[in-house]
Amino acid sequence: MSIRVLVADDQAIVRAGFAAILTAEADMTVVGEAAEGDAAVAMAAELAPDLVLMDIRMPGMDGLTATRLITRYSSRVRVLVLTTFDLDAYVYEALRAGASGYLLKDAEPDALLAAIRGVAAGDGVLAPAVTGRLIAAFAQGAPVSPEITGALSNLTHRERETLTLVATGLSNAEVGERLGVAVGTVKVHVSAVLNKLSLRDRVQATIFAYESGLIRPSGLSTP
Repeated sequence: MSIRVLVADDQAIVRAGFAAILTAEADMTVVGEAAEGDAAVAMAAELAPDLVLMDIRMPGMDGLTATRLITRYSSRVRVLVLTTFDLDAYVYEALRAGASGYLLKDAEPDALLAAIRGVAAGDGVLAPAVTGRLIAAFAQGAPVSPEITGALSNLTHRERETLTLVATGLSNAEVGERLGVAVGTVKVHVSAVLNKLSLRDRVQATIFAYESGLIRPSGLSTP
């Protein structure tokens, strides 16, 4: 199945470059191009792409607002933010807005293609320079809402363990090794966590783990 991609960027030459890279791949199809955030929202609703490659700074509606609207009204469309801005605030706000990944525009084409495939498959992707410490830096000190506390209490002990390990960046195989279970069992636990917490993917699960206090800013889990 081809991954249907909508490219949103205010620079025509950048959109053309991304489109050329993507259309050269047998498993990717560019279904549309948007120069502004509001156009991206409208086209996402009309074209129902699998993924939106989203710039942050665009005239009119910015990419953060567009991401928030797209993910709010569609649980299927995923957003991969691609920007020149390696700033903590943009990272966190993009992920809070519902983005499933964040890459810088200086990423190599192979990294971009791998990120698109990963996000389309349901995995979260962060730029190598963007780690859990950035999420932790913004999450620490924020009050934990009753809704988050209540949601966390719905998880079993093993599901909490799985969420903690996923939030530290471990793969399913690494989580399985830590817990002494098969990869298939880890996938079941991860799916249960995402479903119970109404989260889109592992990136959103990581944010939840920090915001709920399950993971401390130091990277250590709470007792």
